[in-house]
Amino acid sequence: MSGGLRADVTGAQRVVVKVGSSSLTSARGGIDQQRIDTLVDVLAERRGNGIEVVLVSSGAIATGFAPLGLRSRPRDLATQQAAASVGQGLLVARYTEAFGRHGFRVAQVLLTLDDVTRRSHYRNAYRTLARLLEFGVLPIINENDSVATEEIRFGDNDRLAALVAHLVNADLLVLLSDVDGLYDGDPRRPGAAKVREVRGEEDLSHVVVRKSGRSGVGTGGMVTKVEAARIATGAGIPVILADASDAGRALAGEPVGTHFHRTGRRRPARQLWLAHATTPRGRLRLDSGAVRAVCERRASLLPAGIVEVDGDFGVGDPVDLVDPEGRTVARGLVNFDAHELPGLLGRSTRDLARELGPAYEREVVHRDDLVLVGQRDRNGTRA
Repeated sequence: MSGGLRADVTGAQRVVVKVGSSSLTSARGGIDQQRIDTLVDVLAERRGNGIEVVLVSSGAIATGFAPLGLRSRPRDLATQQAAASVGQGLLVARYTEAFGRHGFRVAQVLLTLDDVTRRSHYRNAYRTLARLLEFGVLPIINENDSVATEEIRFGDNDRLAALVAHLVNADLLVLLSDVDGLYDGDPRRPGAAKVREVRGEEDLSHVVVRKSGRSGVGTGGMVTKVEAARIATGAGIPVILADASDAGRALAGEPVGTHFHRTGRRRPARQLWLAHATTPRGRLRLDSGAVRAVCERRASLLPAGIVEVDGDFGVGDPVDLVDPEGRTVARGLVNFDAHELPGLLGRSTRDLARELGPAYEREVVHRDDLVLVGQRDRNGTRA
């Protein structure tokens, strides 16, 4: 670092900033306009200095509290979605006005997990965001909470922000929270120490993280932020986790919050999508020889190496590949239905083709549709 500043922050030309509901709300739970204005002032300054900024903002549900007469975050999904439907437009209107005072235009982009799990959607999302940035527009991204199901209960946009950072080829991901960094325990208790630098899994081995935030407004917590940091850093994108009140200092490269250093290299979008934005529909248990072939030789998975099939999946669905002890070693897109596979296990593709026809000479999972996960991933990521 030069002059105490973080070089990978000061050198970033395209930055994704994620802010959670807890950093935008007042003590009573509604959206605090002053907090929005303060954040916008910081981001507008960076944008004015020629830095491209993509904002991933929670807060739609919290913005919808007051118009619907709600006193706190609703627990049932239908009311959450109603609040999001009312609040999303109001939230973007507030951002539009705030950025407009600085002379910048914004665009609302609502994504669901589908948009980063289906390859055609993924490519379309990239083209849209890239074009907005070419026009000098600042995209404001949120999950499409009004129609989402799993998304509303998923990680308060943290993982989405990491995937968006990879999607737009960002140089940096900044996660703004209601705590000033990662601690090795509950920061509200005496003795908890801040973890200022994370260079790999060994720096997280002693860390105990919480599942929920302080405010009770958002759905995320430190667990999802650490996982988001793993996703981004494993794809070659450094991450800063800081208190929203330190946003300006964090984006200027000052040593605030927690700095997660990149642990891997930028991966093909297909691999990151498969490792982190898919939900496995089943499991294939491999023998030790197949584990070595898949993990060490990066070979395709053949029927001969599979000993057990679990789950209900179809052709093209993601499945986990597990070793004889049941540990997940890879994830891939399967080329057979679940009901087809049991009769093929342990048999060579040549024998299957001779007995059942040439269609059965194909791999169960082709190496191009497979990504290593867990400790076996040489790029440093963990799914």
